Amino acid sequence: MICSLCPRRCGAARTETAGGGVCGEGTLPRIARAALHRWEEPCISGTRGSGAVFFSGCALRCAFCQNEAISRGGCGETVSIRRLADIFRELEEQGAHNINLVTAAHFVPAVLDALELHRPNIPLVYNSSGYESLETLRLLDGVIDIYLPDYKYIDPAMARLLSGAADYPDVAWAAIEEMRRQTGAAVYDEQGMMTRGTLIRHLLLPGLTGDAMRILTRIRDELPDTPVSLMGQYVPCGRAREIPGMNRRVTKREYDRVKAHMQMIGLEGYRQELEAASGEYVPAFDLSGVRA
Repeated sequence: MICSLCPRRCGAARTETAGGGVCGEGTLPRIARAALHRWEEPCISGTRGSGAVFFSGCALRCAFCQNEAISRGGCGETVSIRRLADIFRELEEQGAHNINLVTAAHFVPAVLDALELHRPNIPLVYNSSGYESLETLRLLDGVIDIYLPDYKYIDPAMARLLSGAADYPDVAWAAIEEMRRQTGAAVYDEQGMMTRGTLIRHLLLPGLTGDAMRILTRIRDELPDTPVSLMGQYVPCGRAREIPGMNRRVTKREYDRVKAHMQMIGLEGYRQELEAASGEYVPAFDLSGVRA
């Protein structure tokens, strides 16, 4: 295929197992881990865990990526469409609250083919960087129950510097609006588990408290009743260790300031504590659950 699935629209020629585009992936899904994951928001992980399928490759180039081993490090194993469908079934049988597709944008056609073979009777979560093509998202309309996008930046200059995508603020916002259009307002069951809706994540970055507050205010003003997860797990990883200002963790003062703003403007959602800023929360990309 000549690929235009993501906002890069790089036009790469992708075969089943190889691709020369930004994501570097073929058309068959490559997966680094498929297992119960207990470190998402409480309404996603619950008591039994989210059935997280971690796909390899990514259209962004985030300097601080905690999953760099799979986003551009080559970790993962290519599986067939049949095997992907079986992975969905196996996670469902293990008691997962939902099937959590982590960074699957460049494999959307394969995911849809796998769902034709087995559609789980639990919610489908699309866990995204936010950097998504509207055309690709529309392929998922009526398929995805819960969208879990990031909204990383509101400043194009920071998006260019840290993720190589100056268009991220506008592209991701349009994508999130489309996600919210598809799902409507958040719906929860009697146990407090989200069964439908869009939950926006924002990772607070060091020195960017002002940007974070602008992002939270924009969500409150333009997407009312959309819950937010404010994340404090930033740890300098990869190239971020060499970037002045990014080579440190977020301070308690910075995080408390943004948390207070979130509360002041009445924005509902989750506030992760700074204790989460640890490498121990990064999953082991050891091919767990990938092979039959």
